[in-house]
Amino acid sequence: MQIRLLPARPPLLAIGLSTLLTVAWSLSAAEGDKAAILQSGFASPSGPGIRVSLASEAGGGGYRFEVTNGVSRVSVAVVGGTPYQMGWHLGRLMQAEIQAFVPPVLAGFMAELRVPAEQLDLIWSTTAAFTDDRFEQELLGVAAGGGLPLRSLQHAHTLPLLMPYSCSSIAAWGDATEDGHLYQTRNLDWSLQAGAHEFPVIVLYLPSAGTPHVHPTFAGIIGANCGLNASGIVLAEMGDSPRGEMPYATHAPHFTTWFRTLLYDAANLTETLDTFLALPQTKRYHFVFGDGRQEKRAVKILAHSPEPPDRRIRIWQDNDPTDELAPRVLSCVVYQDEGRGAFPTLQANHGRLNAERLIALANQIPIRGGNVLNAVFDATALRLWVSYAGGSREAYQRPYVHLDLRSLDADQDGRPDLEEGGGDADGNGRPDFIDPQPEER
Repeated sequence: MQIRLLPARPPLLAIGLSTLLTVAWSLSAAEGDKAAILQSGFASPSGPGIRVSLASEAGGGGYRFEVTNGVSRVSVAVVGGTPYQMGWHLGRLMQAEIQAFVPPVLAGFMAELRVPAEQLDLIWSTTAAFTDDRFEQELLGVAAGGGLPLRSLQHAHTLPLLMPYSCSSIAAWGDATEDGHLYQTRNLDWSLQAGAHEFPVIVLYLPSAGTPHVHPTFAGIIGANCGLNASGIVLAEMGDSPRGEMPYATHAPHFTTWFRTLLYDAANLTETLDTFLALPQTKRYHFVFGDGRQEKRAVKILAHSPEPPDRRIRIWQDNDPTDELAPRVLSCVVYQDEGRGAFPTLQANHGRLNAERLIALANQIPIRGGNVLNAVFDATALRLWVSYAGGSREAYQRPYVHLDLRSLDADQDGRPDLEEGGGDADGNGRPDFIDPQPEER
């Protein structure tokens, strides 16, 4: 059963989730090894609001609604529970879109790249050895809920390892912004021919263990190309590897999988960087990591795994004279636009940057002909604005939809579920909307 809340389309969207999120879950902590997690049964959801009762008794909970702004219509899937449970609900809620999108795009890229299924099996098994178990558990849930073979979803998640692409990102905070908040942009410039933008979904994860987090993606794709968690950690990526360096390294997790690890676990920028530095890398990237709530700063990272170890990783702070873009650097700003002209706008608006101006700047610097998705995050106030390509128009040509995570109130008790500490107001490691298990009452 799919539960869909379709709010009336406002002329200018600024929807708070408190008017939409009306489901509560009774969730298991689901500790133990991987096999136990995947095979265990869980109690049916209970609590106030809309209940989800499904024949498989997967446990956890989930529902979807749409956010709109003019011609832009984007599904939002809200899922809670263990990784498997969240994947199962995500699969069920987006089943029609997953089945319409994943098989043809997988077949198309396999033909274009001339990669047989057996080679994708080998690539998946290699990279999976380095991948967070929670990601694999969730993918198994998506396959079960979405009605696709697990192998097909594994293959789809190997494709970013094999393909070159290019993007951009800007982070601004403190004295650079009009309210001191940390704002971060993300342009995803990729293949419009893939048609992924016709199956958009913003997924909000409310895990029974770990930090709530959100990322804009596509039906059936659980890797995060960018994202924000309730601790204010915001992540963006830019691919640098040319096609001539293919095939790329696969003895490492893809960034879209370890982005999910960071969104689950990182509470501040220092923790984010510590985790990142312990990871093997697959190919050439830039990253921008921000922390809008604790350390209130961002960094830009060059991560070029083909280089010798002493030149493989570079981390730049704001206004850094060693930054590759110096002297075009500013206080409380880091960015990588690949030479597409962001600096004059950043300089002219320094001290006045906000969501509106950064949306305009994100629309100024994409790669025309391949602008699939744009996002702007307010990592301090936990808000995001997202635009997907659609029809004949690219993301920079379409309206942005808006979500305000701070107003989430699933149990309708008048208290935000995502409190200042990142969703743990009671100090019990659990978002407030999750009812305790019976033995804990």
